[in-house]
Amino acid sequence: MSEDKNRLLKLATYASVATASILIIAKLVAWFMTGSMSLLATLLDSTMDILASLITLFAVRIAIAPADEDHHFGHGKAEQLAVLAQSAFIGGSAIVLVLNTLDRITGEDVVLGNESAGIIVMIFSIIATLILLSIQRYVIRKTNSAAIKSDSLHYQVDLLTNLAVLAALIGASYGYQQVDNILALFIGGYMLFSVRNLAWEAIQQLMDQALPKEDLQEIEKRALSVDGVLGIHDVKTRVSGSIPFIQMHLDLEPNTPLIHAHELGVEAKRAVLEYLPEADVIVHLDPEGHDDEP
Repeated sequence: MSEDKNRLLKLATYASVATASILIIAKLVAWFMTGSMSLLATLLDSTMDILASLITLFAVRIAIAPADEDHHFGHGKAEQLAVLAQSAFIGGSAIVLVLNTLDRITGEDVVLGNESAGIIVMIFSIIATLILLSIQRYVIRKTNSAAIKSDSLHYQVDLLTNLAVLAALIGASYGYQQVDNILALFIGGYMLFSVRNLAWEAIQQLMDQALPKEDLQEIEKRALSVDGVLGIHDVKTRVSGSIPFIQMHLDLEPNTPLIHAHELGVEAKRAVLEYLPEADVIVHLDPEGHDDEP
């Protein structure tokens, strides 16, 4: 993994931890001042975010470590483990939020106070989250990191929840107190919904799911574009972290000299790497018409 990629991954994780830390302090103060349930929702979410961001920080540091004697394929799957941990944090905080909100709805009415302070904090939170998201999107575009993608999803949810809380506080300032509880329930439900696909994708990658069909088709097309490659079979792929691993068998003329066969394999590998530059590609050369099975 290149030094530039490592630097970008570290930048995104440090920015995430710093942003979550600042927002927790601001929202905690605002919650004490307002008593807003929806503000408590986003405070809980930010608390889960900093735990998830710390997990991402450590996971990324592990994932960028090069292959070693005990991990021949590198440490990339640490990213998927981080995604599962993040999913558990999001799901847990969503359930706590929904239960607390339902308890408050069925209890005595609670009148919010100091809505203006809460509004100021939420505007600040929205601006800080937008800045972090712009950093994360740039890093994702350059690295395709699964851990940063999942962390970015947290903050996309945060952005929506912050906007919802802002609306709830504005509504409360005009006397619509139940808007706060209704939006808190909506936020909790959305958090549970958003985490489903995130966790499922991480599980699939941990189980060595193949690359998407369009990628497989492009890999075969590029390998077959090499003059002298007659066919391709037994293409196997998986992803570890952000690195695709590809194995493929190429059919060559049976009487192809070894040195020329090697050159064809190198050309085919180079053609695939033009499409997936970060991939680890293994090429097996077969004489056409021969069965690989012993």
